[in-house]
Amino acid sequence: VVQGEGSWGIVTQLLLKCSITTSRGIRLWLVPSSRGRTQWSLEGLKTFSYLEELILDNNLLGNDLLLPRLPHLHTLTLNKNQITELESLLDHLAEVVPSLQYLSLLGNVACPNELVCKEKDEDDYQRYRYFVLHKLTNLKFLDTRKVTRREREEALVRGAFMKVVKPKDAKVGE
Repeated sequence: VVQGEGSWGIVTQLLLKCSITTSRGIRLWLVPSSRGRTQWSLEGLKTFSYLEELILDNNLLGNDLLLPRLPHLHTLTLNKNQITELESLLDHLAEVVPSLQYLSLLGNVACPNELVCKEKDEDDYQRYRYFVLHKLTNLKFLDTRKVTRREREEALVRGAFMKVVKPKDAKVGE
C-alpha cells in the first residue's frame, strides 16, 4: 500500500499490483482505496530509475498525472485513461522522460480518434499527431503507427499550430 497526499489534501491509499512484463518493464494496475476520490501517485516509480517500459493502461489516470524523472524510459502507454489536456501532458513528458520513443494515448479524450468519438475524423487525428510530434521530437511510434519522415517534417513546420484550443466558458449577458 502506497500512501501520499493528494492535491486536495486528501490522504490516499493505492494498492499497486505489479507484474513485470520484461526484464526492463513494468505493467501497473492501480486500485484506489474505498475512501472516495483518490489522487494517483506514481512517485514510487523513481525507485526504478533504469525503467525502460511502463504500461499504465486502464487506470483512471487524469490530467493530474505526474511521473517522476525516468531518463531511460522509452516506451509509455497510457491507453484508456481519463486524460483530456494534451499540451500539459506532453510538456510534462518532455521534461521527465527525455528518451521516450513510443507513446500511446488511445482511448483518452486527448487523443481524437474515430473509434472513441464519432465527431472526430482522420484529419483531427492527423493534427493531433503533428502536435504531439512537435512537442516530443524523439518519438518513433505514436499510438499504433510508426512516425513517418513526412509527419516529422510537417510537425516541424505546422505542429505548433495544431494545438486544440477550447473556448472559455462565457457567462450569459457578457
